[in-house]
Amino acid sequence: MTALAISAATNEGALTIRLANVEVMLRASGALWLAQEQMLVVADLHLEKGSAYAARGQLLPPYDTRETLDRLEREIVALAPRSVVLLGDTLHDGDAGVRIGEVERARIADLATRTQLIWVCGNHDPDGAGDLGGETAALVQIAGLTLRHDPSPYPVVGEVAGHLHPCARLQGSAGGVRRRCFASDGRRLILPAFGAYAGGLNVRDAAFADLFNRPPISFALGRSVVPIAYERLRPDRPLR
Repeated sequence: MTALAISAATNEGALTIRLANVEVMLRASGALWLAQEQMLVVADLHLEKGSAYAARGQLLPPYDTRETLDRLEREIVALAPRSVVLLGDTLHDGDAGVRIGEVERARIADLATRTQLIWVCGNHDPDGAGDLGGETAALVQIAGLTLRHDPSPYPVVGEVAGHLHPCARLQGSAGGVRRRCFASDGRRLILPAFGAYAGGLNVRDAAFADLFNRPPISFALGRSVVPIAYERLRPDRPLR
């Protein structure tokens, strides 16, 4: 763990690390904070996932968009960012912008008036913001970092991506624990999904195998961000 510089946790449970020689803060919410640029970055909100499931007959409480926006708003109030980057798959599908409620639509429009709101295109929302407010981008380059939705399929330096929804699983004497997490080797960073209904993929999954030059550290989310060495992680048990 010494190869990646990690500073002490803040009183909000965040950790600061050096990512490709840039100081970044990992928030317990799953958001990334670039203090020098006053930029907040969140990935994979998957707004209106609940209504998408309902349309297929799988009923979930229809409050995921509200809950996710509540969490995002708390980060904005706490940090007062100049810009907010939504790192792709902000909408769960191409019709989510139609299904989203008027109250939530107004909240997003309000965010776009208070801060520079940048929607990075994802595989679920290739058209970005649509008519919801803010601006659309394929990627964002800032402070020597490249912010994009899909990770490049090989080790790179200075890339921040989402898409994979990393999770860390540990096995203890009292049973297993599974948490959303950041994943980083100090050269690149994969963000956890920020959305209330977004799922997670174990960092031990083969999808992560070729992304890092060395086994990544998982920064598990809870009341605080907790770094976990790769060798402590456990694969998910196969479904029976």
